[in-house]
Amino acid sequence: MPDISYLNELVIQVRRDILRQVHKVNSGHPGGSLGCTEFFVTLFQEIMDRKDGFNMNGIGEDIFFLSNGHVSPVFYSVLARSGYFPVDELNTFRLINSRLQGHPTTHEGLPGVRIASGSLGQGISVSVGAAETKKLNNDPHLIYTLCGDGELQEGQNWEAIMYAAANKVDNLIVTVDYNGQQIDGATDNVLPLGNLKAKFEAFGWDVLEIADGNDISQVLNGMAAAKEKTGKGKPVCVLMKTVMGNGVDFMMHTHAWHGKAPNDEQLEIALAQNPETLGDY
Repeated sequence: MPDISYLNELVIQVRRDILRQVHKVNSGHPGGSLGCTEFFVTLFQEIMDRKDGFNMNGIGEDIFFLSNGHVSPVFYSVLARSGYFPVDELNTFRLINSRLQGHPTTHEGLPGVRIASGSLGQGISVSVGAAETKKLNNDPHLIYTLCGDGELQEGQNWEAIMYAAANKVDNLIVTVDYNGQQIDGATDNVLPLGNLKAKFEAFGWDVLEIADGNDISQVLNGMAAAKEKTGKGKPVCVLMKTVMGNGVDFMMHTHAWHGKAPNDEQLEIALAQNPETLGDY
């Protein structure tokens, strides 16, 4: 059984990692990172079938691709806290010659990072290709992807979504971080997404919804249910409702902290709301 208490402790520690990373260099994207912390912790600690160590080809294990690469602070924190590289390397976030660039890249050779991402709209396409490769190699493992809701305004996504269903890519789970915010404001004000559930279903996908993606138990149950849907002829989409900036009261429910770092005073307030649990780096 998952240790919910430990997972929640790790969520709090990851929040601290996110805040400290972006504060140190006065650069980065804390809002979306904080909003999907529970998802990353759950995925890497409980949901994915992962091997020890890291091999770029990913044969014989589940693979994760991050499409909305600007949420790199949470990705890096969870990778480090899951043993992919030393936690103290988080100190190098966004520094020159660091492996932890603002958007994940591959030429630095950071364990856990399989594609460069941050040019939005491409992650689902890559994931479809990786899922088809798994099938060609008779590898029964799954491909997981996270993308942002505003990111679905990119047309390339819908080509990939159409292709995946037409080709019965049923070893793929795409999770949408459905927080209703993007860099310029609410998605409804920038370019309304309409009924995403109906759209994915119309394209031939199985769709599940997680009503509160900031609740560990709901994420665990929702992602477990998504796994049960795989292998049945359809790709799977999880629409996960989250709150941007979750866990820091002055960052929540607004796009203002999409790409803004806290100052010294704001950092202290935010850290006080998330007391240290497992040790800072």
